[in-house]
Amino acid sequence: MKIIILGAGQVGSSVAQNLASEANDITVVDSRPEILRELQDRIDIRTIVGAASHPEVLTRAGAEDADMILAVTNSDETNMVACQVAYTLFHTPIKVARVRAQPYLRYPKLFTQEALPIDVLISPEQLVTDYISRLIEQPEALQVLDFAGGRVQLVAVRAVQGGPLVGQELRELKQHMPGIDARVAAIFRRGRAILPQGDTVIEANDEVFFVAARKDIRAITSELRDLDKPVKRVMIAGGGNIGLRLAESIEARYQVKLIDCDAETARRLSEQLDRAIVLLGDAADEELLLEENIENTDVFCALTNDEEANILSAMLAKRLGARKVMSLINRPSYVDLVQSEAIDIAISPQQATIGSLLTHVRRGDVAAVHSLRRGAAEAIEAVAHGDNKTSKVVGKAIDEIKLPPGTTIGAVVRGEQVLIAHDDTVIESEDHVILFVVDKRHITSVERLFQVNVTFF
Repeated sequence: MKIIILGAGQVGSSVAQNLASEANDITVVDSRPEILRELQDRIDIRTIVGAASHPEVLTRAGAEDADMILAVTNSDETNMVACQVAYTLFHTPIKVARVRAQPYLRYPKLFTQEALPIDVLISPEQLVTDYISRLIEQPEALQVLDFAGGRVQLVAVRAVQGGPLVGQELRELKQHMPGIDARVAAIFRRGRAILPQGDTVIEANDEVFFVAARKDIRAITSELRDLDKPVKRVMIAGGGNIGLRLAESIEARYQVKLIDCDAETARRLSEQLDRAIVLLGDAADEELLLEENIENTDVFCALTNDEEANILSAMLAKRLGARKVMSLINRPSYVDLVQSEAIDIAISPQQATIGSLLTHVRRGDVAAVHSLRRGAAEAIEAVAHGDNKTSKVVGKAIDEIKLPPGTTIGAVVRGEQVLIAHDDTVIESEDHVILFVVDKRHITSVERLFQVNVTFF
């Protein structure tokens, strides 16, 4: 696939790195030559220096025969104009733009072929906000990912000593929970993937990914660790785009306090929020946190634009007694470094965004993609088409499908029905199939499984 990425910031660079490793033809455009040189030293891509929305720059980048334009510069307006130019002059098939400003997003009529011809709108702030909201709802989880409109969830939980299933074989899961169906999609032990079998024994500290219907998630989580008390109190550090959106989305359900160090921002936030309490101060101020009863806080979210400040304030909050702490971190190299006992969850905006973009890059009919474990693994929702003559999966039981190494099918969604995958589950046309791929090198093979032979048409 020939893809032009406009903007070599955090998101653009991360996407380029992910896609270049999959034999895509990638060109990155940015006005900063030093950033492009650094990127080219790390990955095998082509770079063009210039203004992302200028027709001649897009021509030099190869827009005339590009399959996709991905506009992720820091300017919403530049991204929108670049998509308009790509549509008008080059008839680019897929145009993706990052648009962050809420005033634009409130008017979907703007983003149509007759107005601004953008096929896919990406709002990293909204993706991260939704991601954090799901983690607050499931306080025991390391990751919570939605599929099939939220009917199915893939949840990552760290197994703890004393959990009912720890030290037990996976086949005993059904005996522990009669009437509840679930599938363990993967286990990561000391950073290495283990493909789950019936005789696989769960150990303490294993990172266990399981797939289940949304309503059954908490029952299954309780088998791997004690359930935390429901979240009541949330403290947010940073009143930027993500902090404000999170406060707005959860203030009706939880007691929310939001801290910001800028007086004007704090005043504006207090006017915008209905129930949340807005505090003026430094989230890394021990005295302020103690005054605001940090020891009774269920979730502390450090969401400022300064990742070092996020790490420090989250570590301080944890030391002072906050039950669970999350920190927004942009540099992928920091994520593994800090996600430990000091910080419960490191949130990477790039990983949340990349999954949304990969949905439109994957071949075949793919409804959703989630990038996992810093891009090493993926969870995919693919739609099966055709019949037993034209498809490699339709009409076959799961144990008859030749899945690539390290790939498991976790669930099948048929209309409103959620079927947890078993060896004898038969795939039908139009089923949504949830797959877990522990090694991204096999993604192409997974894509081929869901591509229909030409005779289908």
